[in-house]
Amino acid sequence: MDTLFAWLCLIFPLTGVLATPFLARIGPAFRDYGSVFFSFLTAVSAMMLLPLLLTPEKLPLETSYIWLDTPIRVNFGVLLDTLSIVLANVVAVISFFIMVYCLGYMKGNSSILRFWMLMNGFIGSMLLLVFADNLLLIFVGWKLVGVCSYGLIGFYYRDEKRYWIGGPAPFKFDPPSACGLKALMVTGVGDMFMLGGILIMYYYSGTLDVMALYRTAPEWIPRMAAAPGMMILVSVLLIAGPVGKSAQFPLIEWLPEAMAGPGPVSALIHAATMVKSGVFLVARLVPIFYYGYWVAGSPEAMYFFVIVAWIGAVTAFIAASKGLVALELKKILAYSTVSQIGYMMLAMGLSGFRQDLLVHGYTAGVFHLMSHAMFKACLFLCAGTVIHSAHSIYIHQMGALRHYLPFTWVFMTLAALSLMGVPPLPGFWSKDAVLLVCLESQHYMLFAVAVAAVICTSFYTVRLIGMVFYGRPSDHIRALEEKYKTLEEKRAHLGEGYLSQTSACAALTIGIVVFSIYGLRVEHMLHDLFADNLAHGLALPTVDHTAAFPHLLAPVLSVVCVAAGAVPAFFFYFTGTWSVQTVFQRSNLMKLIHIFLWERWFIDRFYSWFIVGGIRRISVFVARICETFLDTVIHRKMPGVVTHGGKALLDSIHADARDLSNNIAYILATAIFFIVATVWWIR
Repeated sequence: MDTLFAWLCLIFPLTGVLATPFLARIGPAFRDYGSVFFSFLTAVSAMMLLPLLLTPEKLPLETSYIWLDTPIRVNFGVLLDTLSIVLANVVAVISFFIMVYCLGYMKGNSSILRFWMLMNGFIGSMLLLVFADNLLLIFVGWKLVGVCSYGLIGFYYRDEKRYWIGGPAPFKFDPPSACGLKALMVTGVGDMFMLGGILIMYYYSGTLDVMALYRTAPEWIPRMAAAPGMMILVSVLLIAGPVGKSAQFPLIEWLPEAMAGPGPVSALIHAATMVKSGVFLVARLVPIFYYGYWVAGSPEAMYFFVIVAWIGAVTAFIAASKGLVALELKKILAYSTVSQIGYMMLAMGLSGFRQDLLVHGYTAGVFHLMSHAMFKACLFLCAGTVIHSAHSIYIHQMGALRHYLPFTWVFMTLAALSLMGVPPLPGFWSKDAVLLVCLESQHYMLFAVAVAAVICTSFYTVRLIGMVFYGRPSDHIRALEEKYKTLEEKRAHLGEGYLSQTSACAALTIGIVVFSIYGLRVEHMLHDLFADNLAHGLALPTVDHTAAFPHLLAPVLSVVCVAAGAVPAFFFYFTGTWSVQTVFQRSNLMKLIHIFLWERWFIDRFYSWFIVGGIRRISVFVARICETFLDTVIHRKMPGVVTHGGKALLDSIHADARDLSNNIAYILATAIFFIVATVWWIR
């Protein structure tokens, strides 16, 4: 009975996928509210699992049934532990508010049936990934999430010009169909490598069950460690999946283009579900490699933590720096998501650097995941309302919108302050936990990169709020004001969205405020739960956490860095005291930096030239070899040789018909000779 609600979390959204077409036959209201109702039932079921956290002695819980009984026996089951319960609630509850928002945002869309089916399918696939009790089932959920995301990112697959992203002119635009395909292909690369890592792990362990992998670690990890380089290879292969799915460096470039989907899709992918799956899988793997290094004594196991930590830190800075110059509202938030996921990865990687950092780093990563899901979902939903009101995706075509969107202005500003890490909002507590782990690990280069990302985050967040809600109205907004002259027209076309949109954003904002009040208590509770789960449930050797630095140092440095980024942005984009154009006119270096960041560090261009262009060049080469040379040799030359040879033989036979019997005898003798020679050679 304890696992019943976990099964319901899987059943309700997948039932919603199947039931939506039948509800659509009854009427649009049944279709829309019915789809949202299934997500509501999913959220309630997830919350019913929270009392299990109050009795950690019951965890972990497993219920499974035989799925495949081939030479590789695989079960279909659910695993309940602290990690899965926490993440399931993040996914289910945030997704429900996003679905409520969709009632207004997608109203009147001709493809709404397909949208509801994909959204419920996405939620169900993510929860399958979270609750799965074995690696193969995790991989199934992993791929289903990717397929649903492809359908949602490319939702406007007919590629009408109004749904293209990129630009502004003269810069290139990307159609939604190409954006969806890019996401599917880039994440698929990481998935392929991850599957290889899973298969190697199965070869050594003989099981795919998560808890069995933990319990039998003393048996199979030493065998794997005995093969030189094998632990490193498995680490790289397994990390490739989370790197692709969570858009970490170097597979970082697909997520900004994922903004081609509807606004709520961006919130679902970037806040609650898909990008968090990579962090979840890394958290699942941490105990295995922690045991490999600190118990089994394999030095190669440490590479898992080093790679994850550095990928997270580098990604956090690169993505944050791109947000400094971006003009698309949702793309700025996308870069922000990539950067914040980098912080989570950094914390997970640091958890294995020392024995006393396991619980602290693990807790910091999951805690930041929770707070980020809340304020980033709010930011994306508010961004959808802003874009709909301003009739533009670019922040330089907005300005002074707080007069038309007072509620959205309040909600988005509060969520943005949390993103920056302004105390006492949730982003401050969770980011402070990550920075503290960096300090205590005494890896100061990682800390320096993380701090630089904090400064960039603070700058582009203030820039975004200033250019959207403050300053003077842009020429685009003034044109809209002239177009809609009466107050009623302005409220209808420039004002707030539907009640469902405002209500969903308000609910998330209330959650941010509540989380601000109880943030430290939540962090301490998570720390105790993970300490019990990792140290006692999994019998991992941890030591009491001893802070190497005063706990006040990290928050003080965090606030200083926030101010270092926010103050200049305030003078640039709020008061107008400083002019961006003046800075560019006086400094050629700033122009070069702007070009470098605008081109996204030239990473996307390199991939386009090396991978896309390389495939095209190879295709031309292969076409010339296969379709020209081989086609000529096999389909034209060789048949010609046989034809001419046969004709010559017939001519010879006809020319000397009297010796026909002799010719036949020669042919038979030659055939017998070759048969005998072949048999002898085979023997």
